[in-house]
Amino acid sequence: MSEKPFDIKHRCYQFSKETVLFISTVKYDRIYHSLFDQLLRSATSIGANIIEAKSGSSTKDFKNFYIIALKSANETKYWLCLIRDTILIEEKDQINKMITEADELSKIIASIIINLKK
Repeated sequence: MSEKPFDIKHRCYQFSKETVLFISTVKYDRIYHSLFDQLLRSATSIGANIIEAKSGSSTKDFKNFYIIALKSANETKYWLCLIRDTILIEEKDQINKMITEADELSKIIASIIINLKK
């Protein structure tokens, strides 16, 4: 991954973009399509929910979008691990980097949620 943006919105966008580009280069059997579809949906949902939070009508609404983003980040880690350990074993290093980034996004988002409760 390239240098990570400081802003969470930009960092999530970069992660979505890299996930889309990664999936576009992978050759896989049709039977695995749903795994990659789920990965695409969860990975792009992280940033989409962060952006949605900006237009939330209340602090509670804002927090709920961040909670959904956190769930999506955790789901993304699940799909990446499953794909790494079953289909793309030879792509392990690249997928591990993506898992690390998804984990860092999870931690940042969780921290934001915790600070909203204060």
